[in-house]
Amino acid sequence: MREIHIIGGGLAGSEAAWQAARLGVPVVLHEMRPHVKTDVHETDGMAELVCSNSFRSDDAENNAVGLLHEEMRRGDSLIMRAADAARVPAGSALAVDRDGFSGGVTAALESEPLITIERGEVAGLPPAEWDNVIIATGPLTSEPLSEAINALTGEEALAFFDAIAPIVYKESIDFNVAWFQSRYDKGSEDGDGADYINCPMDEAQYNAFIQALIDGDKMEFKEWEAATPYFEGCMPIEVMAERGPETLRFGPMKPVGLTDPRTGARAHAVVQLRQDNKLGTLYNMVGFQTKLKHGAQTDIFRAIPGLEKAKFARLGGLHRNTFLNSPKLLDAELRLKAEPRLRFAGQITGVEGYVESAAIGLLTGRMAAAERLGAAFMAPPGTTALGALLGHITGGHILDGREGKSFQPMNINFGLLPPIPRVELPNGKLKKLSKRERKPAYTSRALRDIDAWYAGQASAGSEAAAE
Repeated sequence: MREIHIIGGGLAGSEAAWQAARLGVPVVLHEMRPHVKTDVHETDGMAELVCSNSFRSDDAENNAVGLLHEEMRRGDSLIMRAADAARVPAGSALAVDRDGFSGGVTAALESEPLITIERGEVAGLPPAEWDNVIIATGPLTSEPLSEAINALTGEEALAFFDAIAPIVYKESIDFNVAWFQSRYDKGSEDGDGADYINCPMDEAQYNAFIQALIDGDKMEFKEWEAATPYFEGCMPIEVMAERGPETLRFGPMKPVGLTDPRTGARAHAVVQLRQDNKLGTLYNMVGFQTKLKHGAQTDIFRAIPGLEKAKFARLGGLHRNTFLNSPKLLDAELRLKAEPRLRFAGQITGVEGYVESAAIGLLTGRMAAAERLGAAFMAPPGTTALGALLGHITGGHILDGREGKSFQPMNINFGLLPPIPRVELPNGKLKKLSKRERKPAYTSRALRDIDAWYAGQASAGSEAAAE
């Protein structure tokens, strides 16, 4: 059987390779690192995390991304398997030891007989004889390949900036000031409700901090970058500060659900740090992605109570992300309309977030394998998180089919799923769902539907293999 070629060993490419191989199709996974480096990667490991170490909420009953986690687990996701194995305390969120996570993904791919990893850049369009290709190069697509895609489509890819939060050595934090606590003491399942380090600020300290963020030296943009928008879900903290003095108090620095043990009261604002590795030696500053210059970062962040002597394992940074106008350029199976042998996966398609990128990798791996096996591929129902994401990037954002609405990256959220306005009671009457009942109803429906979809895909694959 001819192989599938996958370009890019990030989360999406790794997941796509795994899914195709598990369906019995050989894969060649192309990763340009370490021969060609990027501005943000530090290793040559597969699925290296370059921003946060959090996969966000793992609550599969009440949270859309938690639902996506569970749907992927039920599809034998390599990314979720590795994340679960590398998990570190983070309240109800799924956060991972980034080195352990990448190592787990890399080891699994290297030990899979149907996957061959080739190191080196695919500079430009893949060779014509590659008839089944997944491009999963993410937000850091190399310039030659990006230019080739633009030339082929005749349309410039959109772009936005994505900022990285600093990481602090725990031993350098002053626990005479800082304390451990999760908001409302809501911790991880086996934890004690104290998964975050909290650094409190009074009103004067907070106001001075906001002004320092606004006044701090920032990275200068190149002329061609100046008009690139930020993605709202990863806004640099100094940009949030510029939106108004109270913005951060209602965002990443909100003090609700936390009690300062020194005063027994709620602080005016709180900086939270979340565990970043299994050893518990590194903590990242939650929501503190930044484009401040490194000198300004150390000065400003060491003014935070408890971080006066902070030592940084990594300071914040900024990189430019690119993504396609997917509803216009891609078909329902994420193939390029101008050249259908090319399929796209991950952030380049216009989803945002680690899990969402891997989820599109899961789908494209199955799509490409079905094509190679001669099996029919039916998209997952729109009632599922997987189906809702796919629907968004293949046209779901367009209002009533009208042109002119701008396509933007999207995290999974319940707003992408069709509503459940009423449920039928045993007596036959219809009852409108309360706000509390709505999310469990969405997730129950989604998991039922995704189980049926996986079963149908397995049946179709078996029939194709038998033929």
